[in-house]
Amino acid sequence: MRKNKMFSLAAIICVVVLSMALFAGCGGKPSGGESSGGDQVIKIASASPLSGPQAQSGESIKLGAQLAIDEMKGEIEKLGFKVEFVPQDDQGDPKMGVAVAQKMISDPKVMAVVGHYNSGVEIPASEVYAKGNLLTIPIASNPTITKRGLKNIARVSTPDDMQAATAAKYAANVLKAKTVFVIHDKTAYGQGIADPFKASAEELGVQVVGYEGITQGEVDFSAVVNNVVQKKPDVVYFGGVQAEWGLLVKQMSEKGARTAMIGGDGVDSPDLVKIAGKYIVGTYYTSMAPDLARTPEGKAWMDKYQQKFGKVPEAWSVFGYEGGVTAVKAIVNAIQANSGKMPTREQVIAATKTLNLQSVTGELSWKEDGDRQKPIGFILQFKGEKYPGEVIWDGK
Repeated sequence: MRKNKMFSLAAIICVVVLSMALFAGCGGKPSGGESSGGDQVIKIASASPLSGPQAQSGESIKLGAQLAIDEMKGEIEKLGFKVEFVPQDDQGDPKMGVAVAQKMISDPKVMAVVGHYNSGVEIPASEVYAKGNLLTIPIASNPTITKRGLKNIARVSTPDDMQAATAAKYAANVLKAKTVFVIHDKTAYGQGIADPFKASAEELGVQVVGYEGITQGEVDFSAVVNNVVQKKPDVVYFGGVQAEWGLLVKQMSEKGARTAMIGGDGVDSPDLVKIAGKYIVGTYYTSMAPDLARTPEGKAWMDKYQQKFGKVPEAWSVFGYEGGVTAVKAIVNAIQANSGKMPTREQVIAATKTLNLQSVTGELSWKEDGDRQKPIGFILQFKGEKYPGEVIWDGK
């Protein structure tokens, strides 16, 4: 789950440097919350693309977080605080993500941020949150996010290297692939998941016969498609998002490619079916979310979401929900640990590290680096022109 799918790692580094300079110039903001007294408002934010090509996924994260907060805010309110949910639109843009982060740390009432969705947004934004001691609960999945020693991260998704390994195992052990062609979209997310897939596939004895990058926003992929048709790989693996993958699937199929096609979790969207049409049938993708309809608890959650918002939840909806659950529970525990007073942001972060919750996808607890103790991953296949695909393998 996925991720800036729009910008290079080099651009991300520049954004981090500029954001740190801006923060230093502004002199920073106090990292703690307020003590008892005042208007006693606690804000929980979400941060995801609510406009632009990834708005559908970003909206699903926002709605998931909103559902959790609406359900659970009474736990905070009975302790004497008012809860406000403040969704933010980062547009899937690192610069906007940093601007959102600066805005959030400048408001002392904000105690947690559910997001971001894109790795290229989360990476620079989380550096800003760290300076303001503000908890960030990313859905973004690039391994770098939790490998920088930041203490303010509690990721609800599975890192890309782990889900890439799941896809490679499926290709080698189940599909019995001998050759694979790897394509990525040159972004922090796309290349960040394609590279570990390539490495895992090679470790499993699968020959990589092609490794190419495409550019987001392009619509004609004839060059790479012709290369795939010529090389005739057993599997094509893609690191990127639904817009480009849908077109690649369609164009490869129209050119007569006879290969298994596997996408990373960045392609997990209803839009994929709209773009690829009939050619989506039979293709695979990885997901960090289980098939919730298979369990009574999951089905009940899906029904609850649909009743509230009038739409079927996406995979990202459940991670937005779990982010909201995490934020509320951490804030409740921090208030209680602070003798009923407004907690500091540091206390909220500390409270997150001790959580051990049962939620929709399973256990929610975290390692010291901010990754889940028990990450999950699945392989899904489109059996028809209908989203979502069907879970066919749990990685075991």
